Amino acid sequence: MASEDRRTVVTAIVANLGIAVAKAVGGAISGSTAMLAEAAHSVADTVDQVFLLISLSLGDRPASEAHPFGYGKERFFWAFLAAVFIFISGAVFSIYQGVHQLVSSEVGREAGFVLAYVILFVALVAETVSWMQALRHIRSQAAGASLIGFVRRSKNPTVKTVLSEDTAAIAGLLVAFLGLGLHQLTGQARWEGYASILIGAILALVAFVLGRDTKALLLGEAALPEERESMRRVFARHPEIEGVHELLTMAIGPESLLVAARVDVADGLTGAQIERLARRIDAELHEAVPAVREVFLDPTSHGEHEGEPAD
Repeated sequence: MASEDRRTVVTAIVANLGIAVAKAVGGAISGSTAMLAEAAHSVADTVDQVFLLISLSLGDRPASEAHPFGYGKERFFWAFLAAVFIFISGAVFSIYQGVHQLVSSEVGREAGFVLAYVILFVALVAETVSWMQALRHIRSQAAGASLIGFVRRSKNPTVKTVLSEDTAAIAGLLVAFLGLGLHQLTGQARWEGYASILIGAILALVAFVLGRDTKALLLGEAALPEERESMRRVFARHPEIEGVHELLTMAIGPESLLVAARVDVADGLTGAQIERLARRIDAELHEAVPAVREVFLDPTSHGEHEGEPAD
């Protein structure tokens, strides 16, 4: 899974780095505000994807005494930084460029229109290739589930970020095309200013959604409801378990879950029987929910809970 994530990110970095340079040069030559906004967009995407590439290496480190559950949350941290960077370097700059265009009397050089169109078209092709690579990767993980639903619920920030950025990039390029075309048709550069502001708004929305999702993961998001239900069915299959007093779960990585459960076991079980039961449940939990990595069981007899309030 990590190797597929790495390929997806590297493809996006190569595409966006070349696009960023082309847009910056084209924007400087043509004087296009929308092109410069798109250049900032591509720079933000490139830096973000470098963050994600770093996170893949740091997140793969084995568990240590200082970090007994591993470094999977590195992936969440760097994805959160990527969301912040999208907002600061992409959205803010694009909106600034648009406002500056609207309040100034500067106009784009007429000779630069053709160059701007060519660069935007090449960028659109490159972004579409990167977007399709991310989409193929997500489809392989979704296993027939709704793509939109899977992306919204996925705890893998890498491909989600790349797909969101590429989707925003394609939308931004179409907006830039529209602003540039209206500028050429009407002779009014303000259309590019409006386009730049709209590109900034798209980036701000993407940054907000990605930041919200990764914040939840950093704070310790639980397993999905259907995953928790599968875990409860595992406990229910064992007659020795008379009830699940408490079931706690937390994502400790994109494909890693920690599970802690306090269960009521039948009276009379020996220590050896409880140990065998715990090993079986551990294996069955992983089989039912492959993301389960760490399982902690607190088996107590039903009698020990008498008089205790339920959680």
